Amino acid sequence: MKVQNITDIDAFFKVVDECEGKVELVTGEGDRLNLKSKLSQYVSMANIFSNGEIPELEIIAYEKEDTDKLINFMINGGQ
Repeated sequence: MKVQNITDIDAFFKVVDECEGKVELVTGEGDRLNLKSKLSQYVSMANIFSNGEIPELEIIAYEKEDTDKLINFMINGGQ
């Protein structure tokens, strides 16, 4: 799934941390980074983070419940 305009990075990673299954970020080169790893979170954000906002990411969540959590975050802004 594509996620866009993440302005609250901490809230986004809180949702990722609450996911039960694997959640991956697909890089522009096609690599997949495990977003449940704190190291991967820092590395991925250092590479794509600009001006306090992430314009668009491709995320893969392997559990339906996790996909629903991420979609809810995108719709409701983590509320």
